[in-house]
Amino acid sequence: MIDSHCHLNLAPLGSNLTEVLQQAKQNCVKRIMVPGITPASWNVVSSYNSQPYCDILPIDTAIGLHPYFLPKELDEILPLLKQFEEAVAGAAVNIKESLSLVKGALPNAQGFLAVAQGCAPEAQGCLSNAQGCLSSAQGCLSSAQGCFSAIGETGLDGHIPVDMNVQKQVLHAHLDIADSFGLPVILHHRKSHHLLLEALKASSFEGRGVIHAFSGSKDVAKRYIDRGFCLGIGGTVTYERAKKTRDTVTYLLRHHPESILLETDAPDMPMSGRQGQPNMPHYLKDVVAALSALSDIEPNEINAITSANYVRLFKPSLF
Repeated sequence: MIDSHCHLNLAPLGSNLTEVLQQAKQNCVKRIMVPGITPASWNVVSSYNSQPYCDILPIDTAIGLHPYFLPKELDEILPLLKQFEEAVAGAAVNIKESLSLVKGALPNAQGFLAVAQGCAPEAQGCLSNAQGCLSSAQGCLSSAQGCFSAIGETGLDGHIPVDMNVQKQVLHAHLDIADSFGLPVILHHRKSHHLLLEALKASSFEGRGVIHAFSGSKDVAKRYIDRGFCLGIGGTVTYERAKKTRDTVTYLLRHHPESILLETDAPDMPMSGRQGQPNMPHYLKDVVAALSALSDIEPNEINAITSANYVRLFKPSLF
């Protein structure tokens, strides 16, 4: 299982991150995507791919400005967007530098190994040098992995007091940056599917992404899929009363399984039967169980399908 949307930095997860990751791993979670939602969170989430956390579970990160936390004054938007663009550009530079170092380290390691094969007396020294080069390459790869894999979480929310024109301006800036850097987007919605679809149509964005916490109709789902988007399915589907969402997900499982991602949105969006307690990434198994119950697909197959979808969307080329 891969949790495509989890806020590990938020309380109470962030205060006990090692245990949270260990529990996730013990419950067959293989990878987690953590979206940054404010400037203060960007450095925090990007640090999660360093030790000791990456030794427990691989963590991918994204960078964005969530509509909930946008300033209400227009004159505060442009400096914030500039800060966002500079952060993305900085991450791109880090990736290029890390990959360049990897290209230098790997040939050296191969050369030492070749010498070791032909020179038995000196093999120990050559192997030691090869291991050093491979270790250097691994460190460079880890550095590159720590950079952002997506843009977001951003989007449009019709239930908050932030002016919709401000939200649209920020959304379009995210789409432009995602297009420029060839990254997928993670999009938030709330009472805004029509506005979000209009914004995507009006933009020049030709990339892909995921509609986080999708709970719309079959028609809305198909419109997103036609634009190349995946749909993040989380805790809502575990509630029997969520008939519209469950009907849509049943349809998706039958006709568009290649467009489904699993998510928890932990610590928010609790699963059915776990109301009143923080959501956790290891509860992702509840979503898988619900999807399996809605279809004739075994849990292991759902895990395999959705994991392949995740890799295809976020293109973590180093993994």
